[in-house]
Amino acid sequence: MVLLKEGRIFADKIIKTTGAERCGSSATLRQFPPIMKYLTPKKKLGQHFLNDPAVAAQIVSALRAENIRYVLEVGPGQGALTSFLLREQRFETRFIEVDADAARYLETQMPEIKGKLVVSDFLRYPLDEHYSEAIAVIGNFPYNISTQIFFKILEHRSLVREVVGMLQKEVAERIAAPPGSRTYGITSVLLQAFYDIEYLFTVHEHVFIPPPKVKSGVIRLTRNQRNALPCDEKLFIQVVKTAFNQRRKMLSNSLKTLLPDGKKDIRMLCQRPEQLSVQDFIELTIRIQG
Repeated sequence: MVLLKEGRIFADKIIKTTGAERCGSSATLRQFPPIMKYLTPKKKLGQHFLNDPAVAAQIVSALRAENIRYVLEVGPGQGALTSFLLREQRFETRFIEVDADAARYLETQMPEIKGKLVVSDFLRYPLDEHYSEAIAVIGNFPYNISTQIFFKILEHRSLVREVVGMLQKEVAERIAAPPGSRTYGITSVLLQAFYDIEYLFTVHEHVFIPPPKVKSGVIRLTRNQRNALPCDEKLFIQVVKTAFNQRRKMLSNSLKTLLPDGKKDIRMLCQRPEQLSVQDFIELTIRIQG
């Protein structure tokens, strides 16, 4: 796989500075030095620390960051991605970490991060107060708040041009799912309205400390050309949510409370929500709002 090859090449470039070495006939990179001694993952924060530098390099190399000066890593934890991002020459990376213990660990292990790390909750962090130009976001997102992170990004879509994120495989697949897929749903439509989304690769459980019970997936979001919807955005969101909350029903039934008189002959109403593209939902919203 091209990304995996690029990730390993990227990792090779900094083997001497990270302490990673090649070992065995399979030429796989050794894991980072054991971290449990220094930083214990916190279950309440959904922490699962990535412990494989090849995978970390693969994730960082997936970030295009075209015409981007600043990249923000969300939740660096013990620094798996951070060690690669700090050596990037294409952009400057800043970091936001809600766990004060992890922040202290990072500043001890990677002194060059000082002045670039903010101890704060990304979900409450006022991005538009700290950035006045387009940025990219990257991170190993906690499973329990990954959807909230993406909706936060959606709120700041005029600022966040690109995202590379690792999250629970099922959620990643749902976000990237095309129309007609069983996993296509609310998050698929709302995010794809403003981002082109690619499912890049799967990450197995054994490369994390502690290992999660499910696989992870890495996706890339790239801002598309749609600056605003040609319909009422609040109504669009309401239509999408209402439709998928009763996804087994025809739209004529699930949306009947939103349909004004004389609007019940719309062609798309004889379909189920997973059959409609983003553009279809936009056109449907336009028809409903009259």
